[in-house]
Amino acid sequence: MGCLLSQLAAKFAFFPPSPSTYRIKKREDGRLTAVTSSSTETPIPNADGSSMEVLSIKTKRGNKIVAFYLKNPYARLTLLYSHGNAADLGQLYDLFVQLKLNLRVNVMGYDYSGYGASSGKPSESNTYADIEAVYQCLETEYGVSQEDVILYGQSVGSGPTLHLASKLPRLRGVVLHSAILSGLRVLCHVKFKCCCDIYKNINKIRKVKCPVLVIHGTEDDVVNWHHGHGLWKMSSEPYEPLWIKGGGHCNLELFPDYIRHLCRFIHEMEKVTTVTRLRKIRQNLQCRRSCPACWAKCPGCCRLSCIKTNCCSWKLRCPRFWRPSCCYERHLQKRQRYLQMSEANPDRRRRKQDAPDDAKESKMLAVAVAATISDICNAADAPDDAEESKMLAVAVAATISDICNAAGYWLVSVIVT
Repeated sequence: MGCLLSQLAAKFAFFPPSPSTYRIKKREDGRLTAVTSSSTETPIPNADGSSMEVLSIKTKRGNKIVAFYLKNPYARLTLLYSHGNAADLGQLYDLFVQLKLNLRVNVMGYDYSGYGASSGKPSESNTYADIEAVYQCLETEYGVSQEDVILYGQSVGSGPTLHLASKLPRLRGVVLHSAILSGLRVLCHVKFKCCCDIYKNINKIRKVKCPVLVIHGTEDDVVNWHHGHGLWKMSSEPYEPLWIKGGGHCNLELFPDYIRHLCRFIHEMEKVTTVTRLRKIRQNLQCRRSCPACWAKCPGCCRLSCIKTNCCSWKLRCPRFWRPSCCYERHLQKRQRYLQMSEANPDRRRRKQDAPDDAKESKMLAVAVAATISDICNAADAPDDAEESKMLAVAVAATISDICNAAGYWLVSVIVT
């Protein structure tokens, strides 16, 4: 049912230009070139030159999408551009040229399935497959690694951009231009989940592990400024945002601050090395251990009240109290009783040390499942999902504790916060 509703929502969410502003023709040497859709079929300027390549890429869903690759000989980074709604590559070619020259980057732009000269029909799942195919082309055909890629998503393009960014932990950076929290939140301000919602960026932004630049106009009447502000606040590594006063939804490129701020972001990303990124990760870990706002005191139990939003990210405020038992005091009491029984009966400890292989396998299973629970907890981004995941973790961890106690083992704190 949810899939059908998503397909229905997609029919009202995508508006590809009709007719498209360009066409693809094959030259005598077998290479592709782009021409305008007018009756004269005028070639797009420099589209047949060495500075631009026209590509036809097949996705895992069977569609063939068109991509423009503009190469800058002095570039160190590559910009993967996902455009907004009601646009195609023919309209964005001039912008790609300006970005290539002013930012000194390679630019890869593509049309979604059903847009421009790309085959298929536009849908959320197709756009995800589209950007994955384009990124794979950058890796295989041009040898571009994810450390040298900056993802750029405009409006609807923020959906596939954050989808890919959440899967690539070593990206150089992400730019969100007039981005959306989700498709449903563009129409109405809601705080609940809905099966017919598309592009749930609110759930994916926390999974992005690289600097995120948010650009949004304060007078945007299509996607409210609060969408960009919300994404910026939820970013794990937010860069200084650009709120363009008086900017709308489709005219931010005309403001001088746009290219100036974007150029500064690119230059700073060029200076970032693996060493500096590791140093920043180490500093974040130290902050999470020492920051009083993150690790505030709590009643000493693993109730959901201990799990709150803090200045770093979603983490447990009291990691030493996060145990499968109800509370830390109960754990100490059980440990003390165990030591007393061991002293009274030394053979008991010896028997537990010589426990059968089944008990050892039970312990290994407990540790593996608990680690899986940790992944579930870390993957929970939205507040509702986080509460559900934490409740599930507490319930299953308590069950693991019983299994381990029955096998004669004590479950230590294996859930890493």
